[in-house]
Amino acid sequence: MHAPKKAALSAGPGGLSRLVLPAGADASALPLLIGRGLRGFCDGFIAVLLPAYLLALGFGQLDVGLVSSATLIGSALATILVGIIAHRYPLRRMLALAAGLMAATGLGFAGLSSLWPLLIVAFVGTLNPSSGDVSLFLPLEQSRLAESAGANARTALFARYSLVGALSAAVGALAVAFPDWLTAHGGLSRLAALRAMFIVYALVGAALWLLYRRLPERSSSAGSRGVPLGPSRGIVTRLALLFSVDAFAGGLLVNSLLSLWLMQRFGLSLGAAGQFFFWAGLLSAGSQLAAVPLARRIGLLNTMVFTHIPASLCLIAAAFAPSLALTLALLLARSALSQMDVPTRTAYVMAVVTPPERPAAASFTAVPRSLAAAFGPTLAGALLAVGWVSAPLVACGLLKIGYDLALLGAFRRVKPTRAC
Repeated sequence: MHAPKKAALSAGPGGLSRLVLPAGADASALPLLIGRGLRGFCDGFIAVLLPAYLLALGFGQLDVGLVSSATLIGSALATILVGIIAHRYPLRRMLALAAGLMAATGLGFAGLSSLWPLLIVAFVGTLNPSSGDVSLFLPLEQSRLAESAGANARTALFARYSLVGALSAAVGALAVAFPDWLTAHGGLSRLAALRAMFIVYALVGAALWLLYRRLPERSSSAGSRGVPLGPSRGIVTRLALLFSVDAFAGGLLVNSLLSLWLMQRFGLSLGAAGQFFFWAGLLSAGSQLAAVPLARRIGLLNTMVFTHIPASLCLIAAAFAPSLALTLALLLARSALSQMDVPTRTAYVMAVVTPPERPAAASFTAVPRSLAAAFGPTLAGALLAVGWVSAPLVACGLLKIGYDLALLGAFRRVKPTRAC
């Protein structure tokens, strides 16, 4: 029934899908990778621009934290809803609705100037102030990707998904120089140029709507394609609680606040911050590729833990580094290690639950992460506002090390029962 669409996806010299997707993955995963790339590009420039935009509107550091927290709380509640109803409706329809919400979010931020309306749009919308993906797109795309790959190809497919997101976010970070160009050559005020970037965000949401409307739908993807958690509830609950500790720590230093910290401590310009996040994104992307062979050699859990701890130590050291050059070097070293757990974590969750439980497992491990992360930006913004500029970095690093040790202790004897 859907053969013509799948054939179109793999058309071209050698087949684009065969070039991009790992062996054992279905061609219908390709639109999801393209969509992840488009969203990642937007996330890359939004995370860096958001504090500059809010400051240009006349808001303070605490307000930056509040808006970031509102986005994460809203994403968590939306993810809860996805976990409850994802098995009742076609994923294609839900992905299209999420894309429409993304377009509305961009228009809302481009047109509003008061704090409370912006907080409302941040709460119900899809903005992502962090380096990872925390939106309601995530459980929908992950569950569809899990269906699109054979068991032995799943980790490689999730690694490509994460890689595309990291690379596109790196390129997006460079786009933060565009408002300065518009101001210098386009005759726009700085505020108007910053608003234009949210129009770009809205246009990308519209493009995603068109893309996901054409996504081939599986015959089992509506009504019977998933169930709430059953036999795997215990292990998913334990993982979710531990992931929430990691997410709270990460929320103390989402990209928006790291950008703000660099700008205020060292006077880093918006363009220079964009260049830093570009290189950090490239290193993160490369690390996610390296995670696949490393996981095959030492296991998913060991890859998650033993790459995370050195990254956290680099972050703590960066908090006390006396110069900008050393600080950036330590933060780049962190970027080269800190994201190896992203594809391995997802593959681990998908490998320890039954296939019908995967949409719910993706949601219910993402929800505590988003909720826990939501409190971090407000706390970090308050710490920055009172002058404790290094406290968020130190707290983030120490909490993440504690999470890694707890995860290893709790799950070192739990082996994935399904190939990943």
